[in-house]
Amino acid sequence: MALFISGINALSKLFGVVAAALVGLAIVVVCQMVVMRYFLNASTVWQTEFVTYSIVAATFLGSPYVLFVKGHVNVDLLPHYLAGPAKKIMAILASLLALAFCAVLAWQSYDLFMESFEGGWVTDTVWELPLWITYLPMVWGMGLLCLQYIAEILGTAFGDDQLQGEG
Repeated sequence: MALFISGINALSKLFGVVAAALVGLAIVVVCQMVVMRYFLNASTVWQTEFVTYSIVAATFLGSPYVLFVKGHVNVDLLPHYLAGPAKKIMAILASLLALAFCAVLAWQSYDLFMESFEGGWVTDTVWELPLWITYLPMVWGMGLLCLQYIAEILGTAFGDDQLQGEG
């Protein structure tokens, strides 16, 4: 179990780096787009779409890392006043509810990904990017977020604080 939790935590860290790289790449493309449009008077075909999809992909792919480091918005008034077992039970129940939501989103994302892949869907712009590429980060991000929630639940249930997030 410790190996599973450590592996998922490492994968979440990796995807956090990927998300940061996507944001950085989006910034570089925006700068390139500014130079192309305003200094060279050239048209930009793919840049706006690329930036939009990169930021959305970074959001989904970075979400497991955010959970790992406890970077999400959290209301902890009630858990703050609970002791021992009650606090642990509340944390597990909250994580189970979040896991259920993420699992449904992962499943629906996979359905959307497969439908776009099999249907050959593309964006309705000049670039005509295949839409399955844009849906894939949602599938990966939500799938890994589910695994990170499972790791969080196991770490909380069995009290292994060293395997939980850095938050």
